[in-house]
Parts: sequence; C-alpha cells; structure tokens
Amino acid sequence: MKRGFTLVELIVVIIIVGILAAVGISQYSAIVEKSRLAEAKTLTGTMRQLAYEYYLKNGSLSGISSNDLDVGCGSCNTKSWFYAGSYFVCSSTKIALFASRCTSNSKPPNGSYYSFFLLIDFATGKSGWYCQNGVCGSNGIYGIPYGNCDSF
Repeated sequence: MKRGFTLVELIVVIIIVGILAAVGISQYSAIVEKSRLAEAKTLTGTMRQLAYEYYLKNGSLSGISSNDLDVGCGSCNTKSWFYAGSYFVCSSTKIALFASRCTSNSKPPNGSYYSFFLLIDFATGKSGWYCQNGVCGSNGIYGIPYGNCDSF
C-alpha cells in the first residue's frame, strides 16, 4: 500500500495557507500604517506647544503664522511618513494643526492621501484627534474620527 497525500489534500492545504497569508498581510499593513501615526502626533505636538506659547504671549491666535508654528514648506524627505502640512485658525482660541501623509519618495499611503489634525481649544483646554480627506471617509480611519472645526 502506498503512503502519502493525495493531490486534493495538497491543494486544500495550499488554499488554506494562501487564505491565512492574505489575511495576515492585510492586517500587518494596517498595523504598520497605524504605527506611523506616531510621527504625525510628534509633528503636531511640537506645533501645539508653539501655538500655545503664541496664545499665552498674545492672548489670541489671531495673526499666528507658519513661522510661529515652525510648519516649514510642507515637504517630505526620504525618512518621513508625514509632514507638518498646515494649520487652520478656527477662532481666536481654537486651532487645527495638520500632519499630512507623504506620497512622494515611493511611499504611497494605503488607499489615498489623507491628513490627521489635532483640534485644540486653548480657552477650554479641549483637544482631539481627527482625520480629513481621502480614505478617512465619514467614519474616520485607525480609530480616529472624521472631523472639522466644529467637532467639539
């Protein structure tokens, strides 16, 4: 009597391994992309500190500029996954600080272009992370909801 596996058994095992690999790779990609948010949080954290210093010095966010926030020209380098793209003054006490996903240097984001922003109201002390553009959709991405200046 011959011992071994039949062709059908081998094909079933290959299909199961393929399905497990596909699920594993997609989950791995999502986790890696989510971990890159640390860079976005670092960039906006620095901008937050500078905006707060400006607010304390002037009593208002009116008149704040890119130079005050050290935003720079909004470009990516070969080591960056995000760049401090911009800011938007919502009111005299509320500001949105953006970190945008780099799409240059062979680093396309999962899906399409998107930005994360930190919305801060210095008068109330409230702050929150929000997503905007592209893959964020109306539900957000990576646990961060879609938002705008009126999110709180």
